[in-house]
Amino acid sequence: MRPKPQIPAEIEDYRDEHWCREGTRQIETALDAERFIEQIGFTACLTDSRRPGPSLYVAVCGRRDAVMPRNVQKDPEASLTWALKDELVGRGNVYYAKLARGKTMFIARRMIPYFHAVWGVRRSEEKRRLSRNARAVLNVLRKEWEMSTADLRDASRVKNRKAFARALDELQAAMIVVPSEVFYQPKFTYIWTLGVGRFPDPLIRRVSRDTAVREIARCFLAAAGMTVPGELARVTGLPRPEAGRGNRALVAEGYATMPASGVYHLAVDLYNSPTPPAVTRGHSRFGPPCVPCHSLDDASGSYRRK
Repeated sequence: MRPKPQIPAEIEDYRDEHWCREGTRQIETALDAERFIEQIGFTACLTDSRRPGPSLYVAVCGRRDAVMPRNVQKDPEASLTWALKDELVGRGNVYYAKLARGKTMFIARRMIPYFHAVWGVRRSEEKRRLSRNARAVLNVLRKEWEMSTADLRDASRVKNRKAFARALDELQAAMIVVPSEVFYQPKFTYIWTLGVGRFPDPLIRRVSRDTAVREIARCFLAAAGMTVPGELARVTGLPRPEAGRGNRALVAEGYATMPASGVYHLAVDLYNSPTPPAVTRGHSRFGPPCVPCHSLDDASGSYRRK
């Protein structure tokens, strides 16, 4: 069995800053969470330190060793993360769905075209790539636009709960359907809608798969500082060979270096550069400093420390 790759201490510190794994950078509000997601590009929702990559739950905890307790209902940090998830779904400023390999993720608006280019299903491909149950659910949503879980199950005539859940998961993974609201009274339910209704421009935009994989790799590397073998694939759900091609494309353009097989570093000095690297193309080589440890006062436009 291969030993687990070790992350250098300076990279862990870099990730603490960018993934909000510090007590001074904890996520407390939906505005904090949206800013966090926009800066790092994408993040898991309720994973903990045992899974690679950024996590909203870990950012709420503000420590790198956060572990989800067995009894999550009584854990204040897990409860806050769940409440923030519900609020973010309702606000509709970031994309939220169960994506590749059942990974529940938040995606910044600027990254939606790249994820859609890899995992999305175009309308012309639906008959070939979607199951009969998924198409039945989709046909109802295209007529009604928004429906609760129970109403959607009845209207689609997919009566079996497991089959219906699989159909919804399939449509989420295809980046066609997203939850738009969550209600707990009179009973718990999601309201489902079409993703293109909330994010029309990002979901319509055409991007080649090679470009999409490279930009997903760039986004992760910018916030992670380095990647070790298999890390990008585990975080995003990309096949490992394709994740490797995305990282090697960054090496080819000088954005990253490859000191060892499967290991990629940002091609800038993380600590002696004036500001951290940008996480998207179209900006200067160096982007604005990460600021989730601040809270933006909407009225004055000024920042205040927590």
